[in-house]
Amino acid sequence: MAAPKVAVVGAGVIGLSTALCITETCPSCSVTVLSDQFSPNTTSDVAAGMLIPHTYPGTPIHVQKQWFKETFTYLFAISNSAEASEAGIHLVSGWQVFKNIPKEELPFWSDVVLGFRPMSEAELQKFPQHRFGQAFMTLKCDCPPYLLWLEKRLKATGVQMYTRKVADLWELHSEYNVVVNCAGIGAQQLVGDKKLFPVRGQVLKVHAPWVKNFIRDGDGLTYIYPGIHRVTLGGTREKESWSLSPDPGTTKDIFDRCCSLEPSLRGAQDIKVKVGLRPSRQSVRLQREILSQGGVKLPVVHNYGHGAGGFSMHRGTAKEAARLVGECIAALQGSSSRAKL
Repeated sequence: MAAPKVAVVGAGVIGLSTALCITETCPSCSVTVLSDQFSPNTTSDVAAGMLIPHTYPGTPIHVQKQWFKETFTYLFAISNSAEASEAGIHLVSGWQVFKNIPKEELPFWSDVVLGFRPMSEAELQKFPQHRFGQAFMTLKCDCPPYLLWLEKRLKATGVQMYTRKVADLWELHSEYNVVVNCAGIGAQQLVGDKKLFPVRGQVLKVHAPWVKNFIRDGDGLTYIYPGIHRVTLGGTREKESWSLSPDPGTTKDIFDRCCSLEPSLRGAQDIKVKVGLRPSRQSVRLQREILSQGGVKLPVVHNYGHGAGGFSMHRGTAKEAARLVGECIAALQGSSSRAKL
């Protein structure tokens, strides 16, 4: 058969990195990215981009660890390259602090990040409200530059990108051999996934260049993540809220909570408020499916539902999705060669 045509629906961090992995594992493919939004207007642009995994209750831990490890290894290599600044990736150390000692003193990812250890008594004195903490170094991804860096890599390999709202995956069956669904929260309508729900996140991006270390409350609600140019302050986790309008009361609450962890933030300047809807479900949906109508078949690979863990897992899940695309293409080539016999 001619070069297989693959459409990737969605241009957030999952869609772009999946498209990139497909071009790497299947160089003979013609890959097109279709999305109604590109950076800087995607959910991924709002994300803090810290590599600290969130646990998916419906996905085996060894699988999550593999995804995280692959993502960390990939971004660590970029952080050690001349492209680190353009891609917006850098190492950052800091603390995760707890008011009560957590059941899991060693999270599944503790040996993937660098230098993971319990905090000393002296370090804990910085956080008088907290009794226990973990210190480590991890990677921080400044999301808008990273998305633009991915787009640039894709264009260099000949990937086409079109602004297009896909209302039904089936509408692509006459143009493409395989469709990859990386639609994020849009998958709820696109494929009718009732297990997918938004978790609204509001964050502040502030100018506070003196803040060099990340601080994360163990409950995951309050965090201070220094980026290259701005510090991200968070956050909220509002299930089933679809509102993209910033809430001034929430802005004040986030700012006050972060200042209680890092009082010097009272001097932060130029506060910008961002809102995004995390595409959440019990487990990432990463699987093959065959759609068929009237004897015509369309192979689909789903890769969505990463919730708050998109950046921490993006490369690992993209590699798996690309492997599934390879299986779809092998099956198509097998059937087309059998048809010729």
